[in-house]
Amino acid sequence: MSLQIRLMTSTDIPAGMRLKDLAGWNQTEEDWRRFLRSSPEGCFVAEWDGQAVGTVTNIVYGDRFAWIGMVLVDPDFRGRGIGTALLVRAIEYLDSRRIPCMKLDATPQGRPIYESLGFLAEYEIERCALDREAGAPVHAPSNGGPAEIENILKFDREVFGADRGLLLESLALEAPEFVLAVRNGSVLTGYALGRKGSRADHMGPWAASDPDAAATILNEFLQYSRRDSIFLDVLKDNSWAPEMAAHRGFRSSRNLTRMYRGVNAYPGRPDLLGAILGPEFG
Repeated sequence: MSLQIRLMTSTDIPAGMRLKDLAGWNQTEEDWRRFLRSSPEGCFVAEWDGQAVGTVTNIVYGDRFAWIGMVLVDPDFRGRGIGTALLVRAIEYLDSRRIPCMKLDATPQGRPIYESLGFLAEYEIERCALDREAGAPVHAPSNGGPAEIENILKFDREVFGADRGLLLESLALEAPEFVLAVRNGSVLTGYALGRKGSRADHMGPWAASDPDAAATILNEFLQYSRRDSIFLDVLKDNSWAPEMAAHRGFRSSRNLTRMYRGVNAYPGRPDLLGAILGPEFG
């Protein structure tokens, strides 16, 4: 029996989909293509005797930090060090590029492994899910849409701590109805985007400078989504997001810990962030 770690290609997307389905995750084939477009030299597959049994991806956000995601191992092959080997390979790649900081969102099961590799906790995130009887949208969004995307990207650079414009623009093109913005006069006070996942619509990032703007955005997203399941990855310490989500029927389904390795010189503005884009993207 032998383990080999190699570069991921587009031909590995079906294998990645199989692994994410086994894990019950929400990604689509287009999400895998986003990883490969963003970091064609930094996404890896683990093979055990020629069978694809694990994955890891990363996205480098300029010269500020990189995001590690999609650490998946076939349940039948767990306990053999495959996940750790994939992480080490991703770290080696990012170290070779002299990326000063690496970030990820860890499950409780994965956190001890990440800690052993030098990752430190930054803050806690709670995956919240809403199951409902959904109806069709009544009308197109009254605020936001493609016309607001440049202003949203500027706000997001402050909130996230780095430029991820190409990624967010791809999401906006795929789901323009989820590009939401709220203004107070000429000032953008809140925004959100969303994705149509394989299991649920996923709202995020969701950010606002005041609770009223945040509530308006969440209400609009719930109206425009046609799905009967919606996911939110909420910051537990946010002053408005957890209560706002719970009031609308969202229930906790799992916990995550945002972690970093290296110098976290660009933490962004988590105080303005209600929900992240997603554990795979940051």
